[in-house]
Amino acid sequence: MNLAELLARHEGKNLEFKRDLSSPDGVLRSLIAFANTSGGILLVGVEDSTRRVMGLKDVLLEEERLTNLVNDQITPRLVPEIEVLPWRRTNILAVQVHPSPSRPHYLKKLGFPEGVFVRIGSTNRRADPSLIEEMRRFARQESFDEQPIAELNSEAIDFRVASELFTAHRKLQRADLRALRLLTKHQGKDVPTVGGLLLFGRESDRKEFFPDAWIQAGRFAGTDRRHILDSVEIRSLPTQAVEDAIAFVTKYLAREVVIEAARRSEKWTLPVAALREAVINAVVHADYSQRGAPIRLALFDDRLEVENPGLLPFGLTVEDLWHGISRLRNRVIGRVFQEIGLIEQWGSGIQRMVSACHEAGLPAPVLEEIGTRFRVTLSVLPKQQPELDERDEKVIELLTGGGGHSTQQIAEHLEISTRATRSRLRSLIDLGLIVEVGSGPKDPRRLYFVATSSNQEQH
Repeated sequence: MNLAELLARHEGKNLEFKRDLSSPDGVLRSLIAFANTSGGILLVGVEDSTRRVMGLKDVLLEEERLTNLVNDQITPRLVPEIEVLPWRRTNILAVQVHPSPSRPHYLKKLGFPEGVFVRIGSTNRRADPSLIEEMRRFARQESFDEQPIAELNSEAIDFRVASELFTAHRKLQRADLRALRLLTKHQGKDVPTVGGLLLFGRESDRKEFFPDAWIQAGRFAGTDRRHILDSVEIRSLPTQAVEDAIAFVTKYLAREVVIEAARRSEKWTLPVAALREAVINAVVHADYSQRGAPIRLALFDDRLEVENPGLLPFGLTVEDLWHGISRLRNRVIGRVFQEIGLIEQWGSGIQRMVSACHEAGLPAPVLEEIGTRFRVTLSVLPKQQPELDERDEKVIELLTGGGGHSTQQIAEHLEISTRATRSRLRSLIDLGLIVEVGSGPKDPRRLYFVATSSNQEQH
């Protein structure tokens, strides 16, 4: 475990700092939240607000105390990996928790379900009933949209609509409804699954069972939600809803005519390929078990926000998404979208969004969990590169080489005074390009690291 690299990161979904064990409930809630969500590392002996390394006076005593707290206060039993890490003349505790197959864990003194916590951004939140049920489905390796709707029969699925959707790809047979898990056996009869009803159910049934399975789209004046110019409720079937949502957004996007090699083409301020991926991602990965939470599209003067109900699937982080790692929340909906060509390959959607934005000269999408929702933000304004001079570039190049460097080392590399170097480093920190690690702002041995995607993650 590389302590310097951990200290260079900000607190987030998988990392938290605690000065000591004086507030054990906070420590235990973090460990429970890590185990219930995507795992994580807790560093004890680091001030959470400043990331200053304070250390622990008797680290072995604190290790024993923490072990006893975990054994006595968390159920089902949780076994974290605890490691003593040296830092100069002191030590800190590193507590690593992996995503648990025994979730949901809870704080014994609060009981179940009040003691169940999940990790959202850099905070621990009490899990609501829908999140707890999702944990149980995850443990059973089931998806919500595969669940049967026992109150309905097979006629709830509109076979004609499903057949028309598949026409360009293959001829759909009634037996395919079961193969695609649009129908499933329940107590000896065929009934629709959640995914089947959402995809091809009669409108009256969809409204009754899933009144919030729709898309709310709005165009706002300026950069906040104070003044709305137009809004629409998109309640069509999911495959058509994707097209309707794209049409609403593109209606308000500016276009410019581009003429190259005697050819005329149109260029949108926001690439439609990125827009399409963001909308499809929201529809396929939405948590349809949540109530009062439709998918939302909000177009502002400077950006588009596409937001769906549901955290990332358990065990998955925003950083995983950047690396093409994906986990499907709704298997039925995802399978149908893939068969009709709306999804090409799992885990490639984020890369296509990034590529489309890059080609258009736009910043990369911002991916974040907000509350119990997931949001993709696409900028419609060209990215602004910070103005760096030659020495700034040399600092970034030095730090990108790996490992931390001291002020003195950087000053020698730049061939300028340490005082001038400190001023330059402060500017780069303010720009979010580098981070500093140490026991305080006056620590003569503090080190500087280049900022990475993980420690720039927004919360």
